[in-house]
Amino acid sequence: MSAALEIRITLAGAERVVAAGTTAGEALGADGRSVIAARINGELRDLAAEVADGDVVEPVAIDSSDGRAILRHSTAHVMAQAVQEIFPEARLGIGPPVENGFYYDFDVREPFTPDDLKRIEKRMREIVKQGQTFRRRPVGDDEAREELAAEPYKLELIGLKGGAADAADGANVEVGGGQLTIYDNLDPKSGELCWKDLCRGPHLPSTRVIPAFKLMRSGGAYWRGSEKNPQLQRIYGTAWESREKQDEYLKFLEEAEKRDHRKLGAELDLFSFPDELGSGLPVFHPKGGIIRRVMEDYSRRRHEEAGYSFVNTPHITKENLYKISGHLDWYADGMFPPMELEGARYYLKPMNCPMHNLIFRSRGRSYRELPLRLFEFGTVYRYEKSGVVHGLTRVRGLTQDDAHIYCTQEQMRDELTSLLRFVLDLLRDYGLDDFYLELSTKDPEKYVGSDEVWEQATETLREVAESENLELVLDPGGAAFYGPKISVQARDAIGRTWQMSTIQLDFNLPELFELEYQAADGTRKRPVKIHRALFGSIERFFGVLVEHYAGAFPPWLAPVQVVGIPIADAHVPYLQDVAKRLREHGIRVEVDESDDRMQKKIRNAQKAKVPYMLLAGDDDVAAGAVSFRYRNGEQKNGVPIDEAINEIVDAVRRRIQV
Repeated sequence: MSAALEIRITLAGAERVVAAGTTAGEALGADGRSVIAARINGELRDLAAEVADGDVVEPVAIDSSDGRAILRHSTAHVMAQAVQEIFPEARLGIGPPVENGFYYDFDVREPFTPDDLKRIEKRMREIVKQGQTFRRRPVGDDEAREELAAEPYKLELIGLKGGAADAADGANVEVGGGQLTIYDNLDPKSGELCWKDLCRGPHLPSTRVIPAFKLMRSGGAYWRGSEKNPQLQRIYGTAWESREKQDEYLKFLEEAEKRDHRKLGAELDLFSFPDELGSGLPVFHPKGGIIRRVMEDYSRRRHEEAGYSFVNTPHITKENLYKISGHLDWYADGMFPPMELEGARYYLKPMNCPMHNLIFRSRGRSYRELPLRLFEFGTVYRYEKSGVVHGLTRVRGLTQDDAHIYCTQEQMRDELTSLLRFVLDLLRDYGLDDFYLELSTKDPEKYVGSDEVWEQATETLREVAESENLELVLDPGGAAFYGPKISVQARDAIGRTWQMSTIQLDFNLPELFELEYQAADGTRKRPVKIHRALFGSIERFFGVLVEHYAGAFPPWLAPVQVVGIPIADAHVPYLQDVAKRLREHGIRVEVDESDDRMQKKIRNAQKAKVPYMLLAGDDDVAAGAVSFRYRNGEQKNGVPIDEAINEIVDAVRRRIQV
């Protein structure tokens, strides 16, 4: 081999000499099925990309997170090709990979029907079987505009090339790089063009590499996420590295659907979303109100024991408060429009923290008062776009269990450590115990304060997080504008991850509000402020718990903890006496006196997911006992009343699941 035709690359940590013109796939010895792309100097590239002297080349497996994203984006292209073959008038929007799948938006005359999706999926399978190859082709802006002249949304993206990351969700998969590229789908035998799309890539070598996919549903979606733009039709799909993995995912979706809090909320009569109130504004029914009250009461008690002081603040404020805090500079898009009143502009509050600053500032403070822990169940209002409002987990009116701790810099580390432990312990009491932590760092484009202060705050949070011996994941650029944060990520009963509590360290708002305390030496100093929400919002936490427990709440949270079921009407008074004794212990109990047969009453209680059923007939009355029936169908007969009461009270006291 001539030296002039040799290049050196790094592969698997070792230097290798290969011929000039060698592709990444050749260098890796990739089969195109298990290894489907390459990472060259940290950048994802097609296997067909040629390596250069000095390149560091790594394989990308199809079952890795990057590999799945490439697989799903390639499948999105196949879907878009099938749509345009069946509906030639369809204009293309954006088609990125997303968690567990992909979507593509189309401008079509009529919404897609279930039968349409079947036709599209059938055509996709034909394209996959054909084994069309994906070929990357760099183009200039003018060339791209000429080739895509019939695609108005693509032309718009070309014009936004420099700011594609902010243009729309998924736009950067098409025009996020400096060089525009088009991917051609080519006939494997003739090499003729079958279809093309503006795209950064990379892609699979061939459509035949797609092992398993399924179209899931369709729905409306505004172009670039704005209600001011045309509404397109979005088709969602999923794709996996094997049929087995896809089957696992589909079974997971079936279980998740059974646990959908919106469905269970209606079935269990917990909450609703009346159209008359508006999107994202729930009302809680009596049973839901009981659960919410119990959640709040327990949280209040634990906070009192931990030395918090309860405060209360109004729902609206003059705009100057949020000018001082910076929210009108950094968070205006998330706020409802202002109201004009008596010559002033008022806003519904999106955050409680500026008002807590006013409480701290209301009089002189001494170091002896610190740490000062202020706590509020404060209702706030945030203008979420209609497309992201989702049941209780994404609402426009929400109540935060919001705490702000003011402390000295010397107290900061110990306060953060005890606070994180407090948060984790309290979440465990609600039945969540599988955690990892996420550290969100400064957004270089959206922050206030000095770099030195941010570095100090971030490093302190990192050390505190690592001290808990939990997995710590970085979230670069994910912090609020005023400081870094730790987020507690909790996995539910079926393994889904939910962001729960957040702890944010803030050196900046005390500066903006000129907060001070008198130190031991008589000087005036700024406090450090810690923001902390345990539930995040009560509404969202409520929805998470509904899905975690599939509506079958542990006895301490269940709206009805016990139902008395008489075998005959003559046994009602006996069960009423049992119910009275239970109520004396604070147990929420009902006796079913309806005309339904006993078996129907049992089914009704099981459908309502009541933890305990107490049945009574002649033998039970004679023995001063009840028959104990559990939610899972198990039954114990002839249980003495005192023993039955003690078992129920003990389960509630210990907050265990049954």
